[in-house]
Amino acid sequence: MVQIPGSDPSGLADDTLVIGGRRFRSRLMTGTGKYPSLAAMQASLAASRCEIVTVAVRRVQSAAAGHQGLMEAIDWSTIWMLPNTAGCASADEAVRVARLGRELAKLAGQEDNTFVKLEVIPDSRHLLPDPFGTLEAAERLVKEGFTVLPYINADPLLARRLEEAGCATVMPLGSPIGSGQGIRNAANIALIIESAGVPVVVDAGLGVPSEAAQAMEMGADALLINSAIAMAGDPPAMAWAMAQATAAGRCAWKAGRLPLRQDAQASSPGWGRIGDATSPRL
Repeated sequence: MVQIPGSDPSGLADDTLVIGGRRFRSRLMTGTGKYPSLAAMQASLAASRCEIVTVAVRRVQSAAAGHQGLMEAIDWSTIWMLPNTAGCASADEAVRVARLGRELAKLAGQEDNTFVKLEVIPDSRHLLPDPFGTLEAAERLVKEGFTVLPYINADPLLARRLEEAGCATVMPLGSPIGSGQGIRNAANIALIIESAGVPVVVDAGLGVPSEAAQAMEMGADALLINSAIAMAGDPPAMAWAMAQATAAGRCAWKAGRLPLRQDAQASSPGWGRIGDATSPRL
């Protein structure tokens, strides 16, 4: 039974997310790209109460638009960096960028940070991950001691192979990156959740809080949401809404939903109707 302490409206104070042996209270991860300003990003991170933030290593290193000053804009003593290999089209590229990401985390003061969000995306139009390159890179990075969080299509067999390779999570997409289409492959994500022995993080495509809640109600362990927050009309407000939806969906999943039925079932007792001989007389 879910405990509902008065000080924690979500009822999930002790329900921590564990990745690579590290514990996190928040189950919402966010990103750093596409914000209209660093100030909007800072306000959104605070509103989301996230504890993991993904950073595109290549964009930070090249000081790409919107990333100048990003490292100094985040309090890395309270936020755990998740370097990502965005922009890598092959396993070799991803491994090299992951190594750079580990050094970037050290520069932020996180000497023991081995996390990497693994992205291998050769398709620049649809931005769909390469399953073969992802698996190859994951196997190599795990051997090098990385805590690998791979971004994948919602492929249950690939998710199993990545888990067997030693990945710390699997991160199936809900729909294409930045599309806001929501969860277009719920059946496959449900299969991944059912069989996974590591946390399942739904990543990409979520557009509104109801879709975040849906993913968590399915049993996902966490979400990674960037575009839906950063490109909203009011990013901090959307960050707050996504945080509430994530917690609500998690609480609902733990509580256990009403079973689906084909027929209606009255919520009031059947006895006591007017004209019923068994009804108690007033």
